[in-house]
Amino acid sequence: MVASPTHIWLREETKPFEHRAALSPDVCCQLLARGFQVTVERSEQRIFDDAEYAQAGCTLVPGGLWKTEAPKDAYITGLKELPENDESPLPHAHIMFAHCFKNQGGWKEVLGRFDRGQGTLLDLEFLNDSNGRRVAAFGFHAGFAGAAVGIDVWCHQHSAQAAQPFPVVKPYPNEDALISELRAKLQATVARVGRYPRLMVIGALGRCGRGALDLARKVGIPEDQLLKWDMAETAKGGPFHEIVDSDIFVNCIYLTHKIPPFVTQAQLDAPSRQLSVIVDVSCDTTNPNNPIPFYNVNTTFDHPTLAVPTQHPSQKPVDIVAIDHLPTMLPRESSHAFSTDLLPSLLELPERHSARVWTEAEALFRRKVADMKQEDAL
Repeated sequence: MVASPTHIWLREETKPFEHRAALSPDVCCQLLARGFQVTVERSEQRIFDDAEYAQAGCTLVPGGLWKTEAPKDAYITGLKELPENDESPLPHAHIMFAHCFKNQGGWKEVLGRFDRGQGTLLDLEFLNDSNGRRVAAFGFHAGFAGAAVGIDVWCHQHSAQAAQPFPVVKPYPNEDALISELRAKLQATVARVGRYPRLMVIGALGRCGRGALDLARKVGIPEDQLLKWDMAETAKGGPFHEIVDSDIFVNCIYLTHKIPPFVTQAQLDAPSRQLSVIVDVSCDTTNPNNPIPFYNVNTTFDHPTLAVPTQHPSQKPVDIVAIDHLPTMLPRESSHAFSTDLLPSLLELPERHSARVWTEAEALFRRKVADMKQEDAL
């Protein structure tokens, strides 16, 4: 008997302002050429038009149809987590970023849905190659976009509109449009205040940190105003005065265990503090080990900043940016880069139960479900 083709079902993203896609039309075309079946849910907010997927040869269906119509052996593929107000069991194998393997808020509820439905979570964050590096990540574009928002917020703080809320962040059609707009804004601000901002990146050697530094250089921040830290510089343990001596701090680390805080409320309260913008690209907001411990909610594209009040009357609040899907500022480029990197692993799905990247991902899921049950039993 001839085996049926491996079926990948690209679901519609439901998170507001999410314009990326886990699979680009080009990658779908390559999957189809290798014998896969590809179903794509229609979406009005995705950067790629439905027609681009149809032209690639995909089958198009209405958004959300996976819940009732997707075959049980289809891989439901997406980026962001599923809506929190849905507690229905999940019987499929899902490929996505679920944000539940590091005990984030609501992690038990997410895993419970898979357990009740006897489905499987193959989390994109934990698909690793033989060297332990992620096979595909949005890190570079997350850092790139995060630094862009941070610099934009700094410019806003020094503008005539500083008393007004920072405006809605919009996606850009391409990188050139973002660079052109932000460079002009930065140069106007520098002319007004007489200096460039000092920007500090922790995690500077990783994908995310490299993206943040690439953006900073492209908009014209001089090299001597960029403070680049990684594991060697942070090994002594925080908090670090270098953070509050900078104007903008971009956190790009990958958090795996508890570490001392990078910066504290007491430092923010100090009258000598220079820091006015924190961009927490890592967004470990609900993680109990968060090294930026004085806030616990994400910001969004329509409300990009959160002001952290300070005790000293002469100090202005610090604006925090903690948007957990920053690469959607450049949705076409980031989606294409990510899905191209993911493609070799997707091509191993027909041999999922023997392909290391997928067997390790499933084993991790099984361990986390067991942890959940053990904790509930205590």
